[in-house]
Amino acid sequence: MQFGICNEIFKDWKLEDAMTYARKAGYDAIEIAPFTIADRVTDVSPQARQKICDAAARAGIAISAIHWVLVQAGGMHLNHPDGGVRDRTAAYLCELVDFCADLGGKFVVVGSPKQREVLRGVAPEQAWAWAAATFRDPVRQAGRREVTICFEPLAPTETNFINTAEEAIRFVRQHDSPSFKIILDVKAMCSESKPIPQIIRQSWPHFAYFHANDRNLKGPGFGDVDLKPIAAALREVGYDGTVSVEVFQFDEGPERIATQSIEYLRGVFA
Repeated sequence: MQFGICNEIFKDWKLEDAMTYARKAGYDAIEIAPFTIADRVTDVSPQARQKICDAAARAGIAISAIHWVLVQAGGMHLNHPDGGVRDRTAAYLCELVDFCADLGGKFVVVGSPKQREVLRGVAPEQAWAWAAATFRDPVRQAGRREVTICFEPLAPTETNFINTAEEAIRFVRQHDSPSFKIILDVKAMCSESKPIPQIIRQSWPHFAYFHANDRNLKGPGFGDVDLKPIAAALREVGYDGTVSVEVFQFDEGPERIATQSIEYLRGVFA
């Protein structure tokens, strides 16, 4: 098991400084939100991508994944009634796969609640079919680049499209590809009726990445969610990938969030 942390936690820090601090705190990997680098990954040149790789190498930290992939890349929507919008989104998802691979990352996390919301007047079945078609070319590209796209089930308070791990698994299995899996996120799983350890056991082996946080939008150990049974369930199913810290409330500051989160994770996974 490796521990990772999302770089937007470090807000206005230079990416290399965030990498250095995360490694010194004990993290094995950093997860990058592209919007912290540029509005679109197509604006990040091959030379700039290489500089990011070089910075990670100097810091001694891996780049595990990219996430928040459609933020600030305007005009994207997975199941929009306009086929041109869907085609543009599919093409950009392919660009994201390439960006991730160029950085040495292995996972593209697709949450993007606003860019998958079923719009008024669209039948759920039609939205499902459109979204599935949008992922066709990106999944193929992911296979070529040895990257896995991980679709994220999110709470009904965030989106009306795919709210449970069970739904997400059914969605990705349509493509029958090892390059299309789901991600499990503690905060999101808190919205389901099932206990989180049960979701983990029932979702294996269809998830390939894991986000550690709390229902209060803070880091692991900063709220009332006990990750000990969650860690036990991950070990039970044989998950040996990255457990990455993703938070949405930054009140404690990046240093405290980073250090206390990994101290807590080390304790529950010991």
